[in-house]
Amino acid sequence: MSIPQLPRLDGRAPRVVSLVYNDASTDSRVLKTTATLRAAGADARIVASARDLAGHPAGTGQVGDLEVHRAPDLNLTRMLPGLTRAWRRFRGKDLREQATAPSAVPLPQAQTPPAATGRRESETAPTVPSGRDRLVARAADVWMRTYQTARLGYWWLGAVREGRSLEPDVVHANDANALVPAVLITLGTPGRVVYDSHELWRRRNIRQDRWLAPAVEALIESVGVRVAAGVITVSPSIAEWLQRTYSLTVRPTLVRNIPTARALPDPAGGRLRELAGLAAQDKVVSYVGGITTGRGLEETVDAMALLPPDTHLVLLGYGDERYIAGLLERARGAGVSDRVHLAGSVPSPQVPQTLADADVAVVYVRPICLSYRYSLPNKLFESIHAGLPIVAADLPDTSAIVRHYGVGEVFDATTPAELAAAIEQVLADPTTYRAAAREAAAELTWEHEAADLVGLYTRVLEGRRG
Repeated sequence: MSIPQLPRLDGRAPRVVSLVYNDASTDSRVLKTTATLRAAGADARIVASARDLAGHPAGTGQVGDLEVHRAPDLNLTRMLPGLTRAWRRFRGKDLREQATAPSAVPLPQAQTPPAATGRRESETAPTVPSGRDRLVARAADVWMRTYQTARLGYWWLGAVREGRSLEPDVVHANDANALVPAVLITLGTPGRVVYDSHELWRRRNIRQDRWLAPAVEALIESVGVRVAAGVITVSPSIAEWLQRTYSLTVRPTLVRNIPTARALPDPAGGRLRELAGLAAQDKVVSYVGGITTGRGLEETVDAMALLPPDTHLVLLGYGDERYIAGLLERARGAGVSDRVHLAGSVPSPQVPQTLADADVAVVYVRPICLSYRYSLPNKLFESIHAGLPIVAADLPDTSAIVRHYGVGEVFDATTPAELAAAIEQVLADPTTYRAAAREAAAELTWEHEAADLVGLYTRVLEGRRG
């Protein structure tokens, strides 16, 4: 599918700066959006944040063919070493502890979970924190909140400096934490802002004891949405919420985060069985994505105990080591530790081919916040592009896709038994679902979404030109 071309401004390509508060190296939506705008004739670049420990320092670099300007990150260990040492002494921490450890790492299948202690959790003697422990915990909490706020503000300053030097005609703010610098970059210039809400920002999964930050975030999004010349989001329900909440006269443009078109993978070339060490006759239930809370993984592990012993769960992704250790401990408690496997992670473009030899994919996001309820997860489309039958939680946007295309079954996310029953139903006769998934994959492509993205930009640039 050919991409329409954007209007030129004064005989030149329109300049677009895409702002994102991460290093942009693996943000598939930001990368696809920027590549699409470039293909449509824009001079499109990314302004991101440096992540020194992840190997993405400040400065100008490349992600594939895309130019990325990374503004410096606020690294107090490097900038204020004396303060950092004093703080860590107060907390009683070794100064070298966690100096280079990432917060989330891929875990290969060969990694062995921590050995059991022989004592049940319920038998562990409770520990009553001392007054000093409570003081340290409270101080640490306040410090981290302050630091994260300062870190975001520091990036804003750097992003504004980088963005203004590029003299953009449009600044693409990826999520609400990029709205402030987007507005500041265009202040006093003819440039315009496009707001891309990757999730329902004000109702995302965050700590519930925050009170000031939500009020500030609400103010920022309320002003930013009204200043923006165009609004984009990822699911119909979020588009409806934004339009209703902010009384928008124009409904936000729906641009779902779907993989690019590609040849459908051959199940014989799938890698999940190889990565998990499983035989051809084993039944494979796949999960792809972050291995973390809110993804229904605890219920999925519990559901495995209700399925036949030849049914295995294979997790493709990465997560926090402590969470993964707890999940594997749960599998041991359920008697299915030999049927829950960690496959590590692969680059995003390789996900569909890697998944292709699974028998069914579980798409389960627990609706613990409104953003999760209204989500349209990447894993749904990646699994469809792998040609897999889907078993999905009954959330409005996810279930609408599953039912419309007939690619699987929807279950009420109430008990593991309901999930297990849906998996058994699909595994009993997967042929129809698999054929439907392969047909749906031809229609559900980024190239179809790109047409709506370029259409919005055309309207924004025509207003800019006028």
